[in-house]
Amino acid sequence: MEIEYVTGVERVLEEIEAFLLEEEARHNLALGILSTAVAHPGVYAEVRGWVVREGDRVVGAGLQTPPHNLVLAAPTAAGALDALADAVDEDLPGVVGATPEVDAFARAWAERRHGSIVTRVEQRIYALRRARPPRPTDGTMRLADPSDRALLLEWILAFSEEALRGGPSTDAEQLRRTLDGRLSAPDAGFGLWEVAGSTVSLAGFGGATPNGIRINPVYTPPEHRGRGYGTAVTAAVSQFNLDRGRRFCFLYTDLANPTSNAIYQRIGYEPVCDSRELAFSAPQRVSD
Repeated sequence: MEIEYVTGVERVLEEIEAFLLEEEARHNLALGILSTAVAHPGVYAEVRGWVVREGDRVVGAGLQTPPHNLVLAAPTAAGALDALADAVDEDLPGVVGATPEVDAFARAWAERRHGSIVTRVEQRIYALRRARPPRPTDGTMRLADPSDRALLLEWILAFSEEALRGGPSTDAEQLRRTLDGRLSAPDAGFGLWEVAGSTVSLAGFGGATPNGIRINPVYTPPEHRGRGYGTAVTAAVSQFNLDRGRRFCFLYTDLANPTSNAIYQRIGYEPVCDSRELAFSAPQRVSD
């Protein structure tokens, strides 16, 4: 097997896009990061990738936008994950990917550096092809515009602290860049659920893949929970994107929250696979 290290979003896309598209739903995060980096070059300071080849065939890949986690693709040949673990000689904060490949890579990478692994979030990837109307609730959805920026930023920061547990994805400056990119993008944005003139919930959408788009974040402030607003705005935003020609919508759920998992399935989301975010201890380099 051979490993190639590539930098720059154009090169990374050229080398691994076709491989990622073999399982578009499973790889929606990596595909979405790449599409965002193309459309909004200022969102990520750097894009780099590792490509595993067996002959002329790509059999594995990893993607990183430092200082964030490595995003792992599912390998299609034995030994691809070990090859990646040997090649990714970076001080990674962690790795995110579907199971079981994320666990195998993390073990191999940590063993080589005498590090340890901590599970940060247990997730499930869902895909929706046809939305089912949720239970009726008060309110309507509207799309956010730049005048909503302050509220959006407040709620996105709150969501990140609550759902992502203060991990690398909660960097405030990164979240601001992502927010501004979405507000200016034709294929991304936020749906806001309003009741009697008050905004009570949001669902974002972005990170487009060739056939789909990721729904995130979904956030309802604590004082407005339990009324179905998050379900309603998620269903509305999902239908909005399907109506615009997307074949799929994707989202990630926290497996520790059985309520949200059940709600999304009721509006048409179907499980694709489980995913896991793992954090590494500071790697220790071993001298010869």
